[in-house]
Amino acid sequence: MATKNKSSTRFFSNAQESYVADFLGMKRTSNSGASRFNCGDIISEDFLIECKCPMTERKSFSLKREWFEKNERERMDAQKPYSALCFQFEPNGENYFVVNERTFKILYENLQENN
Repeated sequence: MATKNKSSTRFFSNAQESYVADFLGMKRTSNSGASRFNCGDIISEDFLIECKCPMTERKSFSLKREWFEKNERERMDAQKPYSALCFQFEPNGENYFVVNERTFKILYENLQENN
């Protein structure tokens, strides 16, 4: 559900999730985080992505272990082989993706093969 309240966290989350889903050609999970049956914020055949964004610009962004643990549980529940955590330093800023070492190795090897 989209919100028009530009001072709410939901407004910024919706904007980030919609952008990332469109950019990657994936599907945004409707009402993500509101139900235990909806896994992740963005989903595709192979990936589950959790998005985190601030309401104001930051010089740093703390990543919490619980985010990764929850994302991993949801990845397994959704039977997806890969997951990532996506974050920004500012609203509507550049998105950064964090993956585990197994996923990074696969991405790296694929880049080496294609270059």
